[in-house]
Formats: sequence, C-alpha cells, structure tokens
Amino acid sequence: MSPRAGLPGPHTLAFVESPVQLLNVLEWAHAHAPGVGLTLVVLSPLDPMTRGQLRRMAELARDEGHEVRWEEARGGAGAPFQTVGGLTGPLRRATRVVLGDPFSRYVQLLLTITRAREVVVVDDGTATMEFVGQLARGERLVRWHRKGGRPGPRELVLAPVSAAARRRLTPGAKRTVEVFTSMPMEDTPPGVTVTPHTFAWTRERFGPPRVTRGADMVGTSLVETGVVDADAYLEAVHALVTTHGAKRYFAHRRESTEKLHRLAVETGLEIVRPELPLELIARRGPIGSTVLSFPSTVVHTLPLALAGTGVRVAVCDIDPTWLTRNASPRAQGFLSNVTDTARSAHHLRTVPAV
Repeated sequence: MSPRAGLPGPHTLAFVESPVQLLNVLEWAHAHAPGVGLTLVVLSPLDPMTRGQLRRMAELARDEGHEVRWEEARGGAGAPFQTVGGLTGPLRRATRVVLGDPFSRYVQLLLTITRAREVVVVDDGTATMEFVGQLARGERLVRWHRKGGRPGPRELVLAPVSAAARRRLTPGAKRTVEVFTSMPMEDTPPGVTVTPHTFAWTRERFGPPRVTRGADMVGTSLVETGVVDADAYLEAVHALVTTHGAKRYFAHRRESTEKLHRLAVETGLEIVRPELPLELIARRGPIGSTVLSFPSTVVHTLPLALAGTGVRVAVCDIDPTWLTRNASPRAQGFLSNVTDTARSAHHLRTVPAV
C-alpha cells in the first residue's frame, strides 16, 4: 500500500464504468476520507477511447494509494457471471459502497448483493440530477434521453433487479445514502445527504493552466445518443466557430470518428481526443480564455475546476428544431434545465449558434 494510503478505514468498495466516475470517486475520497485507501473496481466497457481514459485514471488512483481491480465485465457471454461471482465476497464484506451510475444495470445487479450500511453516489454528470429527481418522486430509474412510453421487454425482465436496487438507494434505519455532487439539486429525497463536490482534488493536483487567447469548444455525444440531428449539430458548431474564432474541439469519448472527421473538414477545427476527463485536461492546460459548450456536464464542472484562472465558460442552448424525431419528449426540458441551472449557479453567459 502506498504511504499516502494511510491506515485502512471502513472497507469501501467503489464501482466505476467511466473516466469521469473514477475522477469523482477520487474527489469524494479526497474530501471525505483523506489518506485512506479504498478498493476501486473498474467495470470496463468495450469502447477503446473509454478504456484508454480509464487506464490513465487508474494510474492516478494507484498514485493516491487506492487498490484498483480491473474487471473485463463485458468481455464475452460468460463475463458478467464471472465478474459478479468474483465480486460477491467483497460486496458482502463491504461496509460502504460508492458508485457512479445508479442507472447502470450492472451496478443495479451488484447493489442487490451488498449488505453495506453506507451507499454513496458520486457524480455521473448531468444524469445525477435526473437520478435524484426520480428518487425523490418515487419514479423508476430511467435515463433522461431514453424515449418515453411503456418499458420494453428487456426493461420488464430486469424490473425486479431495478426495483431491488432502488430500495438499496433509499435511506432507511439500516442504511445511509449520500450524493456527492457538483450539480444543483432541486428535489432531494427524504433522508438523503447531499454533499458538495468542488473539484478540490483536481485543483490541488493540477495547474493552474496556461490560458491562451481565443476559444476552445467542448464536444457532446447528443448526436450519438439520438437526441440531436447530425447536420443541425454541424451547422451550429460551424456558426460558433465563425462567431467566436474557436480553434480546438475537445471531443467527447463517445463521438463517432465519422462525425469528427466532418467537423474537421467543414469547420477547420483541430480535433483533440483527450486522454483524461476534460476537467483534468483543462486544469493542466493550455486552455482557451473562453470555453464554449452545449448543455452538458462540463457547464457545471469546468467553472469549479477552473476557478480562479480567469477562463470563462459559455453555453449554447439546444434549439428545439435540432432534435430528432426519436428524441425523448423529456429531452428539451432536461437540456434547458442544465443550461438554466448552470447560468444561475455559475453566472455563465449564453451564446447563440447563429
């Protein structure tokens, strides 16, 4: 164990499936259990970009004194059974479970096994806002961009698992639930403790960055998730580049190669594939004096990570005409709420894509 890990505290088991979730577990550990190591389980996805970022983040976690357990959780038909079987013992022994995605069916299945008396949910971006709202309203857990209507066959089969997991995520006499978040919470479920996530670890370990002239843009996977039309998105990006002189485009890890190629050819942007979550990339620098983003997690997280640097974050609203026919009926309202709450919390300015 690294000297930084200190004395072991209550056994904590953390589950992550994305680089941002792993970053936020490190932030939680820094804020709530400094110097205490935990076991961090990476339920590895198949996407190469995500895997690469996760491996880099795992190195940072080890540097902080945490044990990292890498699980090829999706590496074949038998992988889920092997993963769950191997984690049953640690789950039974854990007194605290930390997780990044309560909507994940994998995580929900693992939650049905644990006897932990403490459950912590760390930020998984703007999805955390939806999770807390659904928990407060007593609704089933459904990602905001999924099309509305009756649940499909897969959801019906997994409904008992989801219901059991939801009970584990509800505080009671034998269980406490904490949400560690940088997102604004409008509805807080009774008994849930909400603690602020300020990116203190990120600001302590990295930067301050060198700030350059001009603007950088942050990419989004709204096209890939079927929310926004690809042509409308490219037109909006082109308009922002023309108006604000943006030079670089930090791609979201889920953005397709084809779309990024079109962006580079049609807008002249330099496409950057970050090797770490954008909050760390921006904090290390260099970064433009203005960062342009569509409604996404970064309009809440970058102002915190870049506090005191002079960098301005500006958000561009999603025009309703950009939405696809298959977009969830909740999409426009959710995206508008992301913009409105960021503007209120961080005094961001809104820029039009015209």
